[in-house]
Amino acid sequence: MTQALSAGASTPAFDRADPRAVRRAIRAGAFTDFTNHVARDFMQGNLVAVPAAYAEDFEAYCRANAQALPILGRSEPGVRAIPALADDLDIARDTGGYMVFRDGELVETPRDASAVWADDLVAFVLGCSFSFEAILQRAGVRLRHLDEGNVSAMYETARETTPVGPFGGKLIVSMRVLSPADAIRATLLSARYPQFHGAPVSLGLPGDLGIADLSHSYGGHGLTTLNPGELPVFWACGATGQNAVRNARLPLCITHHKAHMVVTDLPLPKD
Repeated sequence: MTQALSAGASTPAFDRADPRAVRRAIRAGAFTDFTNHVARDFMQGNLVAVPAAYAEDFEAYCRANAQALPILGRSEPGVRAIPALADDLDIARDTGGYMVFRDGELVETPRDASAVWADDLVAFVLGCSFSFEAILQRAGVRLRHLDEGNVSAMYETARETTPVGPFGGKLIVSMRVLSPADAIRATLLSARYPQFHGAPVSLGLPGDLGIADLSHSYGGHGLTTLNPGELPVFWACGATGQNAVRNARLPLCITHHKAHMVVTDLPLPKD
């Protein structure tokens, strides 16, 4: 049976700027909200964990589609730690929301994946656009979804990714609504950070991506409405990996649940 997840309304006090404190709060069940408002000066990542027999093909798929799936870290088979990302990280407990797929079907959305974590799983942490949002804000770009306590919406596009082995499928994008001036600023700035998806794949033209209706987002969440004077700006998204493993119909795959990311100790670039 699938356990529903949602953003928490209130949580006990902890240092929301400290990634270690955030992970501890998640692990203790004290923080259940989306992670785009915490540890803003540190990198966050998408999680995809696949059986070891598929890990090489999945890594090759990520490298063939590097704009959507930049690899920040990879675990050893069955190991729930990735020391290069954080020395106390438990990948099965510290994300705060998981999606468990069996043969491509979503079967469970637990907050703690320890009970379903298999000894042969290899975890990949992939670059996330949450990481460049703090960089954009430092440069004066207004992100209305953050101002309103929301997250960026995602969409499945008509663009095919480059397939590798059993992995393939449509490109998933994230969308932010920006003024034209901020769209230009965000494009130039994000292009400097390929580890966070780089430059947008489209500005102001959802139809160019095969997106017919902004109100129908991938996963059913995020800010989807435009105000006068705003453009929809689309970046390649790490949820592309989730789409690919679902299409591959693996016997087991575990990913993060929407907007509950792996919070690392890697600091964001300062420039």
